[in-house]
Amino acid sequence: MTLSGLGKRRIVSKWQKIRHAGSLSKKAAIMTMTMTRQSFRADLLMLFIAMIWGSTFVAQRLGMDAVGPFFYSASRFILGALILLPLVYFRGKKENGSTERLWRDGALLGLIIAIGINLQQVGLQYTSIANAGFITGLYVIIVPVIGIFLHHKMHPSTWTGVFLALLGTYFLSVRDDFQVARGDWLQLIGTFAWAAHVLLLSVLSKRHDPIRLSVVQFFVCGMICLLLSLVFESLSSQQIVKAIPAILYGGVLSVGLGYTLQVFAQRNAIASHAAIIFSMESVFGALAAWLVLGETLSSRAIFGCFLMLAGMLIAQLVPLYLQKTPPTEPHAH
Repeated sequence: MTLSGLGKRRIVSKWQKIRHAGSLSKKAAIMTMTMTRQSFRADLLMLFIAMIWGSTFVAQRLGMDAVGPFFYSASRFILGALILLPLVYFRGKKENGSTERLWRDGALLGLIIAIGINLQQVGLQYTSIANAGFITGLYVIIVPVIGIFLHHKMHPSTWTGVFLALLGTYFLSVRDDFQVARGDWLQLIGTFAWAAHVLLLSVLSKRHDPIRLSVVQFFVCGMICLLLSLVFESLSSQQIVKAIPAILYGGVLSVGLGYTLQVFAQRNAIASHAAIIFSMESVFGALAAWLVLGETLSSRAIFGCFLMLAGMLIAQLVPLYLQKTPPTEPHAH
C-alpha cells in the first residue's frame, strides 16, 4: 500500500510538471507572438520616420524658395523644440543630472547640429536632393572610423563598407571632368558634424532624460541659426508666410513628430531592422525629389547610390549580426 501510494504521488508529480512545462511553453509562445507584433509595428513606425526624414530634404529645398537657409533651419528647430516640450511634462520623468549640466551638454550638441544642418541647408542650394541625402547618410560609415581615434574597436567588415561608400561617392559626385559640385563638398563636411553628434550623443544621452536633452539641443541649434539669419539674411513678412508650409513640415513632422516616434519605435525595434530601415532615408529622399521636383539621376549616379547604400548596410549589419559592435543611432534631421 505504501509503495502504491508513493507511486501515485510520483505520477501526479510528473503530470503536474508536464502541465507546468506546457503552460510555460504556451506563455513563451504568446510572448513571442506579442514581441513579433510589437517589432512589426516598430518596423512600420521606423519606415514612416525614414519617409518623413527623407522627404524633408524636399521641404528644405522648397523652404529656401522663400527664406534664407539660416532662417529656415532656425524656425524648424525652434518649432520642433516647442513641440517636444509637452512630452517633458506628460512623461513625468525626472532629469538625471543637474539643470546646469543639462544645458551645458545640450548646448554642445546643439552647436554641432547647427554646424551640420547649416552646411546641409546651404549645400542644398548647389546640389541635388539625392546627392545630399546619400552623402549625409555616410555618417554611419564615418562614426566607426572616428571611433578608431577614440580607441573604439572597429569590425573588419566596416572597412568593406567604407570602401564601397567611398567608391559610390565617386560615381555619384565626381563628374567626367573630375570636378565635384560645391554643394557636395558642403554635404560631405557636414557629415563629419553628424558623425560627431552621434558619438557625443551616445555618451551624453546616458546622463540626461533624452526628451529634455533633445529640447535643449534643438532650441540651442535654433537660436544659433536665428542669430546667423539676423546677421546674414534679410526677411519680410511675405517671405515668412510663403515659407510656412515648408517650415511646418520640417519642424512639426521631421523634428517634432519624427524624433518622438523614433523614441517609441526603438523601444520594441530589432536593431538590425532599425539599421536597414533608417538607411533607406536617402532612398526616400531621392524618390521624393523625383516625385515632387522632377529631379532625376544619371545611370552613373544611380550606380553610385547603390554602392553607397550597400556600404552603409554592410557597415551596420555585419558587426551587428556577429554581435561585436552595435549599429550607430540615426541623427535628428
